[in-house]
Amino acid sequence: PALQMTSLICTLQDHGDDVNWCAFTAKLLATCSGDKTLRIYNTCDFSELPFSPLSGHGYSVHCCCFSTCGQFLASCSTDATTLVWSMDTGEIEAVLEHPGRSPVRICALSPDSAHLVSGASDGTLALWDFPSKQLRRTGAVNDTTLVACSFSPCSQVFMTGSTYGDLRLWDLDMNQLHAEKNAHDLGVTCCTFAPTILSGGQVVQFHLASCGQDSLLKIWAINKFNSGAYKMQLLHTLTGQSAPVLSCAYSSDGQLLVSGSVDKTVTVYDAKNAVLLYTLNQHERYVTACSFSPTSPLIATGSMDKTVNIWRLEDECSGHGGKSLPEKSTLTSSEGRTSVGRSKLLVSDWSEEDVSAWLVEEGLGGLVDKFTANNIDGTELLSLTKETLASELHIG
Repeated sequence: PALQMTSLICTLQDHGDDVNWCAFTAKLLATCSGDKTLRIYNTCDFSELPFSPLSGHGYSVHCCCFSTCGQFLASCSTDATTLVWSMDTGEIEAVLEHPGRSPVRICALSPDSAHLVSGASDGTLALWDFPSKQLRRTGAVNDTTLVACSFSPCSQVFMTGSTYGDLRLWDLDMNQLHAEKNAHDLGVTCCTFAPTILSGGQVVQFHLASCGQDSLLKIWAINKFNSGAYKMQLLHTLTGQSAPVLSCAYSSDGQLLVSGSVDKTVTVYDAKNAVLLYTLNQHERYVTACSFSPTSPLIATGSMDKTVNIWRLEDECSGHGGKSLPEKSTLTSSEGRTSVGRSKLLVSDWSEEDVSAWLVEEGLGGLVDKFTANNIDGTELLSLTKETLASELHIG
């Protein structure tokens, strides 16, 4: 029955080779391909824009991403460049030549549009100032190819993933903040930060999804402590696909997670509860790309079958606990903060800081000191009784 909750609304068949990536704004969909071109569609009716296709790369185009305002599109290629295109005219605004002239496999723009990162086949990373298009920093991961990159919603850090299987967190000075060495056996294929920031007490938390050649999709929590230290913990391992998972993407409210696989399927999960909602079967070859529209309940998926499918999530999927995408998502979902208390599924997993944050939310801030003094975390909170509240905490 879950299959009736999504409908295929159109199939775009304009590319002459594998589709490698797709990206949305509210108004536009961009796709890129091994055919050296990008194509730009209007999301109203999925008609192609007059200036599409975009031709400028000399070889396969691996990745493309929009600036948050939707005015610019960046794309990177085996030709060792990242191009910046105007979405008003389709003209090339800038050519960013990767230092070392290695094929550029991945590019990512920060949500504040201040920075662009490009990652290459030789493991080198370049951080560009996006407004001026100037090279700011370079870095490298030795003996591997960089194939995944995503900026945090705060724009201050970014994660990279490589064919070696590691996920690495960097700051804007190209300092490595954390390395998760064996995130995916046989290699990472994609990683993407959830758009929400969870904040409470001494810690700020981000969520990140990653997928790989091990056929797994993983959801991680990345905790930043007041000390400046970062810690990464695995929250969920999703096993809905039977072959390498090549791409993953969050919805703009962080509630849903989509992934595409070598098994030709597209899976949609409830990201908070790690529950498989739908499996979509339409592509004839590997699904290499997937993306959610930021404002409509639409998903685009791209494949080595040279097509891009556009799916609509129907309203009935609110039967799955109201997880359908609103027609117009509010800005607060990506810019605002979700309460940390409800971000963790089990109260028993809450830290003391989570309990404090929850007390403040519930208007019980006056109790924070007492609870902290008694080291009450989620597990302790669950075991509290009226008696212990009265006798030990003198609340009653």
